[in-house]
Amino acid sequence: MTNEISRRSVVKTLALGAAARAVTRGEPLPKNALPRWRGFNLLYLFQARVRKEGPVEVPEDDFQMIADLGFDFVRIPMDYWFWVDSDWRKTGRPSAGDVLKVKETGLGPIDRIVELGRKHGLHVNLNFHRAPGFCVNSAELEPFVLWRDKEAEDAFVFHWDLFAKRYKDINPNELSFNLLNEAPRPRPGYMTREDYRRVMTRAIDKIRETSPDRTIIIDGLATGNQVVYEMMPTGVAQSVHAYTPAEVSHYHAGWVDKRLDFPHPLWPAVKRDGSGLVTRDTLDALYEPWGWLVRQGIGVHCGEAGAFNKTPHDSFLKWMCDVLDILKSHSIGWALWNFRGSFGVLDSGREDCAYEDWHGHKLDRKLLTLLQYH
Repeated sequence: MTNEISRRSVVKTLALGAAARAVTRGEPLPKNALPRWRGFNLLYLFQARVRKEGPVEVPEDDFQMIADLGFDFVRIPMDYWFWVDSDWRKTGRPSAGDVLKVKETGLGPIDRIVELGRKHGLHVNLNFHRAPGFCVNSAELEPFVLWRDKEAEDAFVFHWDLFAKRYKDINPNELSFNLLNEAPRPRPGYMTREDYRRVMTRAIDKIRETSPDRTIIIDGLATGNQVVYEMMPTGVAQSVHAYTPAEVSHYHAGWVDKRLDFPHPLWPAVKRDGSGLVTRDTLDALYEPWGWLVRQGIGVHCGEAGAFNKTPHDSFLKWMCDVLDILKSHSIGWALWNFRGSFGVLDSGREDCAYEDWHGHKLDRKLLTLLQYH
């Protein structure tokens, strides 16, 4: 799709904004081409380089607990370094020649995740957090660049073809593919919107050769914030990430609030530059294009949402309530980052939260109740 068509789509989005705003709690929800999955990210295969050597453990208890709490979805952010045959732990990164070498043992944990999802009635969504040539965290560690090196693009397609063939007999209701986590904001000299369209389309076409009915999801551009209008003709679903404003979601999270100078988070939130407030109206406008996409017949899901454990609990819950309420008004499901841990409903390490003992874990009952309601 050309840039001109993309611009026309944006204009159309704005023109239809009133229709999106018309959705209220008292009116029927719009029809989303995706189920309104609700659940959590599970981080067993997240960031190989910060993990110790040895087998990846996938505890069945997590799947059982998520199902028992009434949720139906797990997203699995994966790092392909886990299953390439490489000495990257010594060299610091795999070589370009290593990227197509696959260790069968490295794929075992993924097989287990898929089977545990099926056993406990949870839809499993496999996502490349680190893919050949790109990762939102430390992309410079890759031996090439996905958006400009054909060798990287070929490797990206190779790995998705591997998964398409490996899981071709798994029912699409049980397993979906989310091709790449948080693609960057297009910028000259690095990646254009056309680069993103080209790479994603090649992988989609390859997957569909083996699994024509597999649900495929691409993340929005600019780390899951911008609708990718150019991809609408493919019919693939798109994923938005719910971390706006970062002053609330990533307060004192060192990988975002690097100088620890974000203003103390309240909700509504003060903008970092002090120029005004981020409010419920701000969020309504932010998610409106995604609601419009739903109404055009394109599936939309929120692959990541939540706030780091340094955000005051009361502010977090007020903000999260607005986020989930807006997503629900557009029939968009969500996955909290994460289940157990600093963004989670269990063992989050918040110092201002009244925990409840639950199966040997510290349960944030207020957050759980909010999630179950939405």
